[in-house]
Amino acid sequence: MIRFAKTEDIDILIDKDKKIDRQEMLNLINLKRVYIMEEDGKFIGWLRYNLFWDNTPFMNMIKLNDEERGKGYGRKFVEFWEDEMRKLGYKNVLTSTASDEFAQHFYIKLGYNSIGGFLPIGEPFEIILSKKL
Repeated sequence: MIRFAKTEDIDILIDKDKKIDRQEMLNLINLKRVYIMEEDGKFIGWLRYNLFWDNTPFMNMIKLNDEERGKGYGRKFVEFWEDEMRKLGYKNVLTSTASDEFAQHFYIKLGYNSIGGFLPIGEPFEIILSKKL
């Protein structure tokens, strides 16, 4: 089951998502930009997004519990998010991943295309990926 995150989910999200502070997570939850995946009441993972240039959905984070990887949950999560973005009237979506992460291959299998990137100081090259919905 995939659902919108609720304010009562904040503790588990902040515990697992170290890249965002509590207040910003609450802001995204209130904007309905955080989804949670559960199975039989068990927390499987989360996805959060924002709007790039205030008009294009950008998936900032998708993360599954380590023991849930390789079971098709990631694909289901991304496809669910893409369907939600279509319902909201968006025609394109974006995401990114570090060049040293396997995720780039995952996104390419889902129809994303590399459209550029940038080199954060002290970090690997960040690949920007786009998909037309």
